[in-house]
Amino acid sequence: MKIAMIGTGYVGLVSGVCFSDFGHEVVCVDKDPAKIEKLERGEIPIFEPGLDRLLAKNVEAGRLSFTMDLPSAIDGAEAVFIAVGTPTRRGDGHADLSYVMSAAEEIARAANDYLVIVTKSTVPVGTNRQVKQTVKKANPDLDFDVASNPEFRREGAAIDDFMKPDRVVVGVQTERASDVMGEIYRPLYLREFPIITTDLESAEMIKYASNAFLATKITFINEIAALCERTGADVKQVSKGMGMDGRIGNKFLHAGPGYGGSCFPKDTRALARTGQDFSIPMQITEKVISVNEEVKRRMIDKLQDLCDGSFNHKTIAVLGVTFKPNTDDMREAPSLTIVPALVGGGAKVKVCDPQGQHEGVDLLPGVHWVDDPYKCVHKADLLVILTEWNEFRALDLKRIARKMATPRLADLRNIYSVKDAKRAGFEAYESVGRAGFVKEPAADDQA
Repeated sequence: MKIAMIGTGYVGLVSGVCFSDFGHEVVCVDKDPAKIEKLERGEIPIFEPGLDRLLAKNVEAGRLSFTMDLPSAIDGAEAVFIAVGTPTRRGDGHADLSYVMSAAEEIARAANDYLVIVTKSTVPVGTNRQVKQTVKKANPDLDFDVASNPEFRREGAAIDDFMKPDRVVVGVQTERASDVMGEIYRPLYLREFPIITTDLESAEMIKYASNAFLATKITFINEIAALCERTGADVKQVSKGMGMDGRIGNKFLHAGPGYGGSCFPKDTRALARTGQDFSIPMQITEKVISVNEEVKRRMIDKLQDLCDGSFNHKTIAVLGVTFKPNTDDMREAPSLTIVPALVGGGAKVKVCDPQGQHEGVDLLPGVHWVDDPYKCVHKADLLVILTEWNEFRALDLKRIARKMATPRLADLRNIYSVKDAKRAGFEAYESVGRAGFVKEPAADDQA
């Protein structure tokens, strides 16, 4: 089957490459000539483990190609996927659907034969019906169907999530569209992965409800973490005990500096706005949004306490600025709130991240980028771990402490322990939701 994929961002590129690996002929379309040129050279504009190898394999097999020519891409295609951005619209919290509707209109004007127009972008309830109206208006004679096919992949594990999904959700209006979507996902059906077929609105809602619920779990455990710090409980033990309950599950119960990324922030805002539009306030989701911002501010207070109340003239080393490990994505990362607060407070900030510098150079002005964690901490007054990259999970803490001017550690991902920090010679240690310590000054220092 021939498939056209409109948009070569994170969602579109991963989807297009994986569909081609299913054996389909896939043409990926983008308006950015630089991006298309890079892809034709085999260069990946995003960081996703394994994607470069899978792309090269399918290009070589003749199943995957890239173009700026939308009419040629959809010529003979049975399905055209819209995988363009839906960022939060400034001023009102709505998802910006202008790119989706523009793509739908262009598809309508270029298409001649029956096809299924599939919305892969994350869109609010009712969007696919708007897509249908847009296409009909642009090309009243076109024979087509619309379908909703939201994605549920994790950045950093996207290929495995695509090939071994918890479920595939397909929203359709006709049996004909259902048959086309069934053929597209036939390799997963044969391997007995669940494929759920619903109406359009339910498919759209499943995506938002899922992300809002996961954001709620993260925010809940972060609130519990704050209470643990006051009561002496250990949030890691609390999370473990909670997660063993099958009704709760252990995923997304890791305390930290708040959620970020391309999905949770904009999707919770869009769901809250949809609730307001329909006079059904999403009160839990609205609270999740506000508490997540409070969590970031609480982290700043924690760091300030470790700096004796002021960042001014302090040298602070930050390990990790992407919103999670195994991605170069900086969108809505906690670092975009925390690091500017350090710089604004007068600190000299050094940053080390395996993939974050490309985007971070523009997003985090005023910091110094270092390619090695041990160089990053040289003469630092505070070390902050913001992203739990594997490279940071087994550091030689004794070596780190010796290199620092004042060995103090803010472990905002809980990858080390009080015992680790004390044994390494740190004079102060703080994490999230667990007891920290500040070394008492020696008697002669007090004299």
